[in-house]
Amino acid sequence: MFAPYVSSFTGVALSGISSERSSLLRNCTSCGRSRLTYFRRSRVQKDRWSRIVEHRRVHAIVGIDTAGILSGALDAHPGVVTGVLCNSAVYLAGNSVLRKGLTPSGIVHSWFLGSSVYAAFGLKGYSLVCLYFIVGSAVTKLKIVEKEALGIAEARSGRRSPWSVWGSGLAGLLCAFAALLTSDFNFWQVGFVASFASKLSDTVSSEVGKAYGKTTYLATTLQVVPRGTEGAVSLEGSLAGVGSAVLFVAAAFALGQIDPQGAAFCVAAAVAANYFESCLGATSQASAPWLTNDVVNMIQITVAAATALGLQGAFASG
Repeated sequence: MFAPYVSSFTGVALSGISSERSSLLRNCTSCGRSRLTYFRRSRVQKDRWSRIVEHRRVHAIVGIDTAGILSGALDAHPGVVTGVLCNSAVYLAGNSVLRKGLTPSGIVHSWFLGSSVYAAFGLKGYSLVCLYFIVGSAVTKLKIVEKEALGIAEARSGRRSPWSVWGSGLAGLLCAFAALLTSDFNFWQVGFVASFASKLSDTVSSEVGKAYGKTTYLATTLQVVPRGTEGAVSLEGSLAGVGSAVLFVAAAFALGQIDPQGAAFCVAAAVAANYFESCLGATSQASAPWLTNDVVNMIQITVAAATALGLQGAFASG
């Protein structure tokens, strides 16, 4: 006896479904598009939102905070993770420039140096290393054809190998490590700045002297010697070296890496270490095969950093 009612109900339901489908298939009176298009589009939007939610969930699990990294990039001492990420971004963007001044293996080693410096001393300290690289590479190209003809040019047309990287940055790397371990950043920044100021002074004085020096003298005896002789100095090169050290330290001071007292210590240490390197080259380098230019440079920048840190510690405690 319920059959007529069931049949009637089923008919109404089916007609409702049919009318719903037909309403979806009917075109919109305003734009002419099928309403089924909007139904499908809403499903696509839901799927897209699900992917966004899942993407954010992955970020939460992995612990990558993009906004935090970007803000941390400007911190004075951002730490290892931010240092590695920011330095890697610079290397990807400036790869063509790096290949002009570094060998492929030199790029790898300098990446480690740059990441460490950024982690400890932030963007401003990192900028000083970039300044050293740019100026040092530029002066190496001075009269490069003439220097190559005389056999006094840098090897590989001035492109830095891993040994050259550490001959320039070993002391700075050690200062960065010490700063990260002790959190005494202001103290170790003095040694960091002094080491790169001394190496830039050495590079500028040597390259300017070989390119423009009229007369070169042995640093220990003032005997006149040919340009390019180990331990030789010239008036033109010496003045350029001192000037570059002063300007580099002034840049470090302007960036807030050191205070006026630290700046004075850095200039004094850089100039003294540069002269020490010339004396070492004049007296010992020829008789000791292991004492290569890169080893001498490592000794020089270590002396510069140690001298500046010693002065900083002595006057700070006094």
